[in-house]
Amino acid sequence: MLAYIGDDPEREGLKETPKRIIKSWGKLFSGYNQKPESVLKTFTEGSCDEMVILKNIEFYSTCEHHFLPFFGTISIGYLPNKRVLGISKLARLVEIYSRRLQIQEKLVAQIADSLMEHLHPLGVMVVCKAKHMCICARGVEKNQAEMITSALRGAFNKPEVRQEFLQFVQNV
Repeated sequence: MLAYIGDDPEREGLKETPKRIIKSWGKLFSGYNQKPESVLKTFTEGSCDEMVILKNIEFYSTCEHHFLPFFGTISIGYLPNKRVLGISKLARLVEIYSRRLQIQEKLVAQIADSLMEHLHPLGVMVVCKAKHMCICARGVEKNQAEMITSALRGAFNKPEVRQEFLQFVQNV
């Protein structure tokens, strides 16, 4: 890579760069070494019948098309069905899927589908807002552009449930 872009891989400042890149990939792509079920332990005690939301979960990911970062926040809501999760588990689930080569549309779908499969809630909604370096630093070079995606499952397909979630994540 270094030679391809026109630099000297033997230059002092670059000699250790390949090793540093490989080491950083350990963190950047650590989601491949984790399975969602490993963090999605559920509880019946303390279960509720109302919407559970964790909003503004920060994440960092890498675009599978350009190998450039994208980052932002994800908000997750679910309607329990006699079982709940420890709230940190939602953030851990985001880490598992965001720390892989990704596209934002697939990221929200994977989170929603995983929750439906392992938690069996009445419904799930995931909303992601992110900045993509592939649109900021190359191509059209639009630095203020943000992409918003969502995934709705179950009861969240009802407009009133969707609206309640959106009011919570936007106004609270």
